[in-house]
Amino acid sequence: MATFFMPDTPYIAFIEYLRSEKRYSPHTITAYRNDLKQFFEYLERTCEQMPVPADIQPAHIKSWLADLMKEKKDPRSVKRKISTLKAYFKFQIRMGIVLQTPMVHVVSPKTGKKLPVYIEQKDTDTLFRHMEFPEDWDGKTEKLVLLLFYHTGIRLSELINIRENQVDFGQKSIKVMGKGGKERIIPVSVELLGEIEQYNIAKRELPGADRDYLLVRGNGKKLYPKYVYLAVKKYLSLVTTVRKKSPHILRHTFATHLTNLGAELNAVKELLGHSSLAATQVYTHNSIEQLKNIYKKAHPKA
Repeated sequence: MATFFMPDTPYIAFIEYLRSEKRYSPHTITAYRNDLKQFFEYLERTCEQMPVPADIQPAHIKSWLADLMKEKKDPRSVKRKISTLKAYFKFQIRMGIVLQTPMVHVVSPKTGKKLPVYIEQKDTDTLFRHMEFPEDWDGKTEKLVLLLFYHTGIRLSELINIRENQVDFGQKSIKVMGKGGKERIIPVSVELLGEIEQYNIAKRELPGADRDYLLVRGNGKKLYPKYVYLAVKKYLSLVTTVRKKSPHILRHTFATHLTNLGAELNAVKELLGHSSLAATQVYTHNSIEQLKNIYKKAHPKA
């Protein structure tokens, strides 16, 4: 007979495994937790008696997925939830709690390939060559934030956690701690290093400024995600009409501009900190689309 348990207990060990062994980011862990919470709450609502993980059948999962599709959930969201359950049951097998995964016959919904949104080069030129940034501390910080995103392609979490000692002026590089604690070295331009040096000089005059983290607010404390989101949105709104104006768009822009100008895909993969080349290949589609547009505009028979 199946055993009853509280809805959060079946996945506490799995979440801890993601945190301590896989070293996933807090954002990723929250996504896993929310998916599992939603799944077990569905089981609690729909099953006469709550099954333990070993008693969960493919029918339970297919029923939940059908319910999600009825609610017209984005297929990409459903696909992610399936990936969450696959990882969860793989962990249960590893722990000896489940003998066989119920995910074998569960098929992910088809999703169309979505090309990364990016900022056109003429718009980034406008942003960095013609935009007037305020002379106050926020202006200095916001300018450096935008430059770092575009020059390095780093993630938001990586940016706010850059420390002063991770900038190597001699080697012209920045050391970044990426997903899963993976370290990578990103080469940077003399121009960007000059901006960082000027920022550091000004920071010495800022009362109570944190000398550990590179980027700080006017009160001297390190940046937080919403501060960065708002800064990026503010300035991108002045130069582009793309719908999304987030820090990740600048990461896409960095990668797209590199591939459009002929950068080797494996090099772009290393710069972005991708674990798989498949994740980087999506940027080649933007390059192909750009070539198609050039062909249509320039070829007399297009």
